[in-house]
Amino acid sequence: MKLLHLIEELETETEDKSMIKDISVQGIADSSLDVEKNFIFVAIKGFNTDGHSFIGQAIQKGACAVVGEEDITDSLVPYIRVKSSRRALGIIANKFYGSPSKDKLLIGVTGTNGKTTTSYLLRHVLEANGISCSMIGTIQNVINGEVTQCVNTTPGSLVIHELLSNSNDEVAIMEVSSHALTQHRVEGLKFDYCLFTNLYHDHLDYHTSMEEYFHAKALLFDKLQDDGQAIVNTDSSWGEKLSMMLQDKGKRIYAIGEVESSDLRLLNFNLESSTITVKENNELIHICSPMSGVHNMYNVAMAYATAKHLKLGEECILNSIYGFTGVDGRFEVSQQDNGSMVVVDYAHTPDAIFHCLRTARLCGAKRVLHIFGFRGDRDSTKRQEMLSITSELSDHYILTVDDLNAVSHKEMVGTLKYLNDTFGNEKGMVVADRTIAIKQALDQSIPGDWIVITGKGHEQYQQNYHLPTESDKDTIMYLNNTKRQLLE
Repeated sequence: MKLLHLIEELETETEDKSMIKDISVQGIADSSLDVEKNFIFVAIKGFNTDGHSFIGQAIQKGACAVVGEEDITDSLVPYIRVKSSRRALGIIANKFYGSPSKDKLLIGVTGTNGKTTTSYLLRHVLEANGISCSMIGTIQNVINGEVTQCVNTTPGSLVIHELLSNSNDEVAIMEVSSHALTQHRVEGLKFDYCLFTNLYHDHLDYHTSMEEYFHAKALLFDKLQDDGQAIVNTDSSWGEKLSMMLQDKGKRIYAIGEVESSDLRLLNFNLESSTITVKENNELIHICSPMSGVHNMYNVAMAYATAKHLKLGEECILNSIYGFTGVDGRFEVSQQDNGSMVVVDYAHTPDAIFHCLRTARLCGAKRVLHIFGFRGDRDSTKRQEMLSITSELSDHYILTVDDLNAVSHKEMVGTLKYLNDTFGNEKGMVVADRTIAIKQALDQSIPGDWIVITGKGHEQYQQNYHLPTESDKDTIMYLNNTKRQLLE
């Protein structure tokens, strides 16, 4: 593909394009390690490294042109200067892969909590009704039925366009994070449906305020097709605000909420049967879900409303929802041999922890034992609130190590002890080793107890612990197997 075609939509500072009119591009790379002969290299300023420092290496490996933000005059190949390399990468990738999203129905899901569960449930409903569906999200990417693991909630724009280009599926569902939106990872895409689940305290180490965080999420809805549909949970001030913003912009909005004016009105949550009663066009509908908790009923409502917009039959949708088996690491419940229950959940925000602990109690827990920690180099402003919630809702809690990231083990343990001493209560204690914390909770449990382990969910451990296990689920299985072997 001609370089001139790839950059024709960029706002460049390169006035004389005659020198690049005959250059053909065989590929794109945003890492010098991935550059091959006749690739275009897009230099991006990252948080730890600056791609501009690797331009020479990219040229040595065969780059035929470079796109970047810095003022560079001595490049050995054509250098196209732009205001934002990240945005330019999305535009170039979209051109190179032939606008891959145009041939399929594209659904974007954003919000603090519920993105993964809503996406998985919606994909399940679509596939159960004969609609092939790709998914790009937190746990894994699924393209043409093939599963690959992923690092970020939303991959980089180059990866996204390549995945969509490889997809032969009719629909693609994508979890879209606030980081992805502010970093132009979905640049070049146009969505047919955009879903807003909720907004709660999170990522304020990256966004300076909740207002900034909200406006980052709202960027997704600027990428709706002209006839696209916004589906918004309006049962919060942020959802109401988004709805009003979209109305002012002339967008099509379908509101989900408890207020009478909602398009899909939520009337009753029956937590014993996990059934939600909704009202649409004066018709009452009972949606039965295998997932517990009010928060999951909102996820169910979002998926139901989207499936209805895709013209699936009501009975087909309801049957598919009932047959959903849940998501790995999202309120995943297992019964122990001693009659206690264990929940593994990804919850890492105050609101998510509140719903986890509350759901366990509503499911009949006689005692709730909560194990959780905090991630190093992540939003520290939410830690006190998380601790306050568990102090109120659990009967006993254990603070333990989560991902350390760049923080030392000693510093994190010191932080846990300080927070527990300052904001905790007599219910809590600190056990630094995560696997030992889980073992201690299981050993202390009695019939009727619910042990809720939050923070990691499906993710593997980043550091080694005392037990030879790789995840919370793995630790539980290891401890159960060990105990059973001792009893034989």
